Amino acid sequence: MNELGFPVPLNVIDGLVRKSLDECVDILSERFEVDPDLLRQRFETHYRQLAPANQAPIPGAKEVCAYIHQQGGLNIALVQCREATAQLLLATHNFDTLFTGVLGVEHEHGCQPVSAMLESVLQEFGLDRGATLVVSNQGRDIQAGSAAGLHTCFFDRGTSCEPADFQIDSYDELLTLIQELPA
Repeated sequence: MNELGFPVPLNVIDGLVRKSLDECVDILSERFEVDPDLLRQRFETHYRQLAPANQAPIPGAKEVCAYIHQQGGLNIALVQCREATAQLLLATHNFDTLFTGVLGVEHEHGCQPVSAMLESVLQEFGLDRGATLVVSNQGRDIQAGSAAGLHTCFFDRGTSCEPADFQIDSYDELLTLIQELPA
């Protein structure tokens, strides 16, 4: 935004931190009257230059994933990027041994609605619907998880999402929640 001549206040950036790229582009392009395609292109140029080591994981995420893994659960990431990109990021931050699967845009259902991807994951990994928790900061993921009969947890500071079963502001809260859930 600075390169385009639109300095964005930090409080605006803070409000966008946990939103999807599409939501950020929509909000910023509307607010500053910038072509969304140009904004997306600039973001992608900068993002490709950002080393995985400089893309810090969400605080507490490793502890949550380690706990699930130690309990015999599966961590599966559904990502909106190429699987190799996500796997490199996981390996860089020593998460790779904690994940059973990483499914990205090249997966057979990667570009289809989230519900198709969730159904595919349930079958592929033999997951029990009643013991599966979808954690996301995207409303569409929560809605798809709920529609699929899965437990859902919305992760976002100060925003709520219906029909999420749980709402958290930090992964420390998520760890406590998971530890308290019946086995």
